[in-house]
Formats: sequence, C-alpha cells, structure tokens
Amino acid sequence: MQQLATGWRAMVLDRTPDADVRDLPGIAVRWADSKFAFWNCITFTEADAELDLVTRRLSQAAEIMRSKRLPGFLWLFEDLLEDETRAALPAAAERAGLDLAFSGIGMAGDLLPIPEPSHPDLTFVRVTTDEQLQSYADINSRAYGFALEDGRDGLVGSTLWKTEVHAYLGLRDGIPVTCAGTVETDGCLFVVLVATDPQWERRGYGEAVTRKSLYEANRATGLTRATLHATAAGAPVYPRIGFKPNSPIHFYNLKA
Repeated sequence: MQQLATGWRAMVLDRTPDADVRDLPGIAVRWADSKFAFWNCITFTEADAELDLVTRRLSQAAEIMRSKRLPGFLWLFEDLLEDETRAALPAAAERAGLDLAFSGIGMAGDLLPIPEPSHPDLTFVRVTTDEQLQSYADINSRAYGFALEDGRDGLVGSTLWKTEVHAYLGLRDGIPVTCAGTVETDGCLFVVLVATDPQWERRGYGEAVTRKSLYEANRATGLTRATLHATAAGAPVYPRIGFKPNSPIHFYNLKA
C-alpha cells in the first residue's frame, strides 16, 4: 500500500501537475483524471480496519470517485482489514455503489541482484523516446483492454517514464511485444505496468522483460528489495523471479 501511495503520487503528478493528490484520514487520493484509468486511484491506508470504519471509507471513496470527470479504481489491500471485515467486504462495497472490477495480489522479495536476463526471441531496449513510450502504452492498452487512446493519454509525453523509470520494451523481430518498468520508491524497487501483447502471451516474454527491468534498476541503484502489484493472470510469473505473495488486492470501480 505504501509503495502505491508514494509511487503513484509521482506518476499522477507527472501526468497532470494539478492532479488531486491528497492524504485524508485513512484514504490516499492519487487522481490525475486521465483517460488511463490506472492513474485515477484511491486506496485505504489504515491497518486492522473494522467493518464500521471500512463501510464509512467505502462511502467516502465512492463520493470522491463520483466527483471526478473520468473513471478510476479503488485499490483495496485485503490484509489491511480485520478477518470479519474481509468476509463482509463484498456486501459493504455493493451498498456503497462499488463493483469489483478485478482482483490481484501484492508481492515483494529481497531478490536482487539477479543474473543478466536474456530470451532467445527478444531484444531489450530502454524507453527513451515518445515513440517507444507510445509502444509501451499500446502494449498495456491491449493487455488490459483499454482503448489505445487511453493508454497514450496516460504515458506519451512523460519525462518521468523516459528518465527515472527503468522502462524496457522486449522486441521480437524489431516489433515491441512486451514491456516492464521499475522505479525507485521509498528505498525499494517498484515494478509497474508489466504487460505483453495478448497474441504473444505464454512464451515467457513478460518474465524476461521484468527481469531485464529489475536487473538494470538494481545496477543503477544498488537496491535489492522489490515490490509489485500483480493481476491474477500475471501472478504466476513473479514467484519464478523470487517474489513472494502477500496481500490480495481488490480493484473496485463505480457501478454503471
């Protein structure tokens, strides 16, 4: 949760300098009002939260989301909730007007350094131009089911992604097919926006480009601990690198 709250502050302010970045009691708002829905984020920050408190926070989050021009997600880390609250969460979210969009899991590990990665099909290039950043955005849009315009709205033109994020493309025969980024966040390496074009999945491309991004970030920073937030589909990849699962994450959006 802390990696998200800190890392997304930089991400959304890079996208929109006047983004809504607030730390309210129990709620972190990181909202760029971007077409790229991942840059419109709310998360809860209190540990051992009881049901009454979470019920109030869900209503607050929904109210904030309704005030925005463009949709986004409430990222809810299950391990911050009491056991009783976890069981009651689906019904409480429904009462607040929220739908579960998808779920994932947080992961972390003291796993670096790792050997220099390679893949027989791929050439790796670091993202340093807007053309490469557009390719990175398009791969994410295809993987997550966003319109290409929406992904580009979130990433193209970013200085942060071309300088501070160790963002890499994996090219197959010169065509970008997979991507991963790693950025230093609060003394850890935070892996972000890993994606593979759906037509090239299940070939080990996502694992290879994630290893490359981590390898180069470790070489640049010397940091050895890494964290990430995985979708359910991507989760099996990361333990092979050395990540260990921790908290389930649930992504909620407003009911239509």
